[in-house]
This record gives sequence, structure tokens and C-alpha cells, in this order.
Amino acid sequence: METDYNQFKGLGEAELEKLEQEVIKVRATISCSSCGYNKKFRNNFRLKDMEQMVVSLKCFDYMTCSCGQLLELNLEFEI
Repeated sequence: METDYNQFKGLGEAELEKLEQEVIKVRATISCSSCGYNKKFRNNFRLKDMEQMVVSLKCFDYMTCSCGQLLELNLEFEI
């Protein structure tokens, strides 16, 4: 996924600063239904750094448990 940076071209400096300061708080819970494994992670992403969040979520999505089962990923967002 690529970000189109041209979409911010017409914004003034004050608007750009506000956009950079907007933070998305994410809490990810990974769990295994077979063995009961449960782990929570938290991170904050600025709106302009959305690509970092997408990469992190793709890594979580393919994690497997030590028992061999694919882990379940649940997300909570606070915008």
C-alpha cells in the first residue's frame, strides 16, 4: 500500500502540523484458541505514518503459536 503524498499539497502549514500530530492509538490482542495463549500489544501511530501501522498488522496477521495454530488477531482503535 502506497501513500499518495500529493493529497496534502494544497494544505497550509498549520493544517499539516495538525495532521502530523493526530495520533491513532492501536491495541492488538493475539490469542490462540487451542492452548489459551494471549498477549496484548499497544502502539501509537501518527496519521501521516499510516503505512507503518499497515506493515505491523501484516506481520501480526501471519503469526503462529508454538502449538502450531494460527493466532487470532483482534484490534482496538482510538482515533
